[in-house]
Amino acid sequence: MPIAVPNRALAEAIAEEWRAQEVEVRPHTMAMMQLAATVIDHLPVNRPAIEAAILRFAETDTVCYRAEPGQPNELIRLQKALWDPLLDWVYARYGVTLKTTEGILPIAQPGETLAKLAEAVAAMEAWRLGAFQSAAASSGSFVIGLALVEGRIDADEAFAAAELDSGFEIDRWGEDAEATRRRAVVAADLTAARRFHDLVMS
Repeated sequence: MPIAVPNRALAEAIAEEWRAQEVEVRPHTMAMMQLAATVIDHLPVNRPAIEAAILRFAETDTVCYRAEPGQPNELIRLQKALWDPLLDWVYARYGVTLKTTEGILPIAQPGETLAKLAEAVAAMEAWRLGAFQSAAASSGSFVIGLALVEGRIDADEAFAAAELDSGFEIDRWGEDAEATRRRAVVAADLTAARRFHDLVMS
């Protein structure tokens, strides 16, 4: 069944994914097709729910939950080095401040901040929103996902920010097979989200 996408660049990327299929279709090798299908099939009928789900990542954003006093100074330093510039960028770009806390107990973000971020999501064209949804879900962070699709960071930087805590633990204690698989999925999803966005905007 034919599908309509915004431009030739994305169409060619999807066609290449189909050409690479062998006897059986392997969905995990067709990231552009899957993202396009999500935009076409789900966004038109589920957009309010999708926008609300994206905004929930801002309410509990990974970059807002910092190491508690007594945890390794190196972890605290890394969080500040990778996450503070992203929060500064959100402030400069959208004029909003996200509160941070130490530990895992939930904090309430300012209503004005969430309202402005909701406006930014609502203003996104559907194909960009599809890339953003994927990036936010993969990273567990509204801020990281937004920075990725707006070009503030690339996929490698998004992965480093999203996986900062787990990467720090791996450096100290080693990585098991399940963690390796999970991190590979996160890296691939962030790379795909950025590529999809770039193709859509080309």
